[in-house]
Amino acid sequence: MDWKKIGMTKTSDGRRIFWTVVTVALPTMLEQILSVLMQYVDTAMVGRLGADATAAVSTSTTITWLIGSLPYAFGVAAMTLIAQAIGAGEQENIKKIAKHSLVYALIVGAIIEIVCMAVAPFVAIWMGAEEAIRPAATRYFFWISVPVIFKSVQYILASAIRATKDTKTPMVISIVINAVNLILDYIFIYIFGWGVDGAAYATCISSILGGVLVLMVFFKNPYLGFKDSIFKIDRDIIIKIWKLSFPVLLINVASTSGYVVFAGLVSHMGTIIFAAHSIAVGAEELFYIGGYGFKSAATTMVGISYGEQNRSKYHYVCVSSIICTLTVMTLSGILLFIFATPLMGFFTTDGEVIQLGSKVLKMVAFSEPFFGLYVISEGIYYGLGKTRYPFVIEFGGMWLVRILATFVGVHFFNQGLLYVWCCMIADNVLKAIFLTVPVPRLWKK
Repeated sequence: MDWKKIGMTKTSDGRRIFWTVVTVALPTMLEQILSVLMQYVDTAMVGRLGADATAAVSTSTTITWLIGSLPYAFGVAAMTLIAQAIGAGEQENIKKIAKHSLVYALIVGAIIEIVCMAVAPFVAIWMGAEEAIRPAATRYFFWISVPVIFKSVQYILASAIRATKDTKTPMVISIVINAVNLILDYIFIYIFGWGVDGAAYATCISSILGGVLVLMVFFKNPYLGFKDSIFKIDRDIIIKIWKLSFPVLLINVASTSGYVVFAGLVSHMGTIIFAAHSIAVGAEELFYIGGYGFKSAATTMVGISYGEQNRSKYHYVCVSSIICTLTVMTLSGILLFIFATPLMGFFTTDGEVIQLGSKVLKMVAFSEPFFGLYVISEGIYYGLGKTRYPFVIEFGGMWLVRILATFVGVHFFNQGLLYVWCCMIADNVLKAIFLTVPVPRLWKK
């Protein structure tokens, strides 16, 4: 046996898979980068209206994350099952999973929208917003809740599309809807003078557009487009999607509800501190996009490898994803540290907010590689259909490390925002360790 030839073949396979992972990840990364950059401009437009306007919009930010996390769970299930079916060459099964993903998108979106409409008058109060900003915050939340069913369709079906390795089309759609949102923001906020309400109207319209465009692309995709009745349900696929998505749903609920409680703790510390915290959280978002881009690619490629029962390919996908993520996230951390102050200054002109926000951003910059490890490891688990262990780690990190430690420090020891962000950093580092350490053993199973 020619061992040199085999070694060369393995090296060649590794390089090919490495570049495949990069190719699949890049459009998703670009999509998210452009999306966040447009959100930056969106936030900056509102920020120019003053700290009260920023606080009014920020009041519902974590609630919005919670809303988005629910359909995301079913998107993970759709991506995993479709990728595995593609790897196994089960053409008919792919279309069945795609159809049931659409069913879940519509049902989940409708339920969430009804709930959001019902609680809209109370969100600002629950989040501890100051009385002066509650009316604007309530109107803002109401209007961004109107298109929730379209957002659900966009989240879940875009994940299904990405599972077919088509990451470019969702990227183009994201660019279009964010550009529309940006243009409408300028018109509604400045030309019509509608302020915070104008930002809400723009988000509402662009979200509806996003859902419609993704639905059109979904039916044109050769893997996913189905012709039989949507009311013809396969009980086994419904159960399979639910079993896979339920732990992810719990992960997202534990995580985003934790963000809600976390933001609530900070909101009671005053408008300036809450504005600095909210802007810094939004500003950091651009710098962990690399991790999420490779997470999506890892979930798809691991799922396909698992469907093919190709252990060698699976190994290369995992190694390539981790190396790429660590490289990108280390670079992101360096850039975040360097540009922390100018970044805060882009969003607001308030000196106190800029100073405090830049401090916490420089702190969190050092933890970006750990956050990347946490994200990519979670993507590997998802690709394998292993979602229970990530739930345990997410729940423990969020509620025991971040929330409990923050509550104790703020209420009993009178700690400030720097301590709060130390708790957040500790949460990310510990989750990275506990999720990454078992990964080599997963490869052998």
